Amino acid sequence: MAIAKAERLMNLALCLLGTRRPLSKRELRESIEAYLEAGSDDSFNRMFERDKDDLRELGLVIETVENLDGDTGYLARRDSNRLPPITLDAEEAAALGLAAKVWQQARLAGAASGALQKLRAAGLPEDVDPYGAHGALEPRIPVHEAAFEPLMLACRDRRPVVFDYRKANAAQPEPRHVEPWALECWRGHWYLAGWDRDRGAERVFRLSRISGKVRSRSGRFTVPVPDVVTVRETVASWAGETADRSARIRLRSDAGYPLRSKATAVRELGDGWDELEIPYGHGLDAWLVEFGPDVVVLGPAELRADVVDRLRAVAKG
Repeated sequence: MAIAKAERLMNLALCLLGTRRPLSKRELRESIEAYLEAGSDDSFNRMFERDKDDLRELGLVIETVENLDGDTGYLARRDSNRLPPITLDAEEAAALGLAAKVWQQARLAGAASGALQKLRAAGLPEDVDPYGAHGALEPRIPVHEAAFEPLMLACRDRRPVVFDYRKANAAQPEPRHVEPWALECWRGHWYLAGWDRDRGAERVFRLSRISGKVRSRSGRFTVPVPDVVTVRETVASWAGETADRSARIRLRSDAGYPLRSKATAVRELGDGWDELEIPYGHGLDAWLVEFGPDVVVLGPAELRADVVDRLRAVAKG
């Protein structure tokens, strides 16, 4: 919504909520600067009717009454537009607090902090600790990627976007035209799920691999947004979380700690190398490539071949 229109709707809502008697169109036009600048009566009438419908769609209860002069009047009674009391249990309060942490490094940090203060004034518990009796662990959601905020707004507003994206096995980024559906954090990294228009399929993108600015595009989505977007399940399959086989790799002793956390067996080889057995599933080759010379695939042969192919592709780029 444009800033000018949002301000006009806010002024109209304040007028309707602040009056003790119905106000006519003429009175509302004289009270709101944007209506005075509307020009002709027809332009004002069309603008006013659209604004009134928009406010009603947003949930404001606007009454239409006939005043003593025979004109139609409008008002929004406070008792009809009062929100119910806010009642949150400990888990709901903790979820709100955790959501606010997403904005600690984003442009809306002040707004999120202000919203929490208002909720606390309305009865939200000051200190809610669902993670332990003494609050020793505090959950954090890192938001370091510059692409997070424009993508979040694009998901909210259902706007297509364009960005440059570098795959794990590519040396140079490529432009992607995407209809963004949802953002989700998994294992400390943010991912975007959406419809890749160029490939005509659902895709998941890791935000840290987006380079440059995220550009918005006009137009509507061409594919319906699914009721459930399985971001974590997709990324988990990449990382071998759903694997039913094992792979053997050699790993430098002082490297690859994410791989070590998944290992089902570790054996010291000496000379600064260890041998690991890790779950083997779709996408493991792309993940292993990220560790560069610190990893050597011992088996199975098909995994080793996939990793070699990816490394060669990077070298050629």
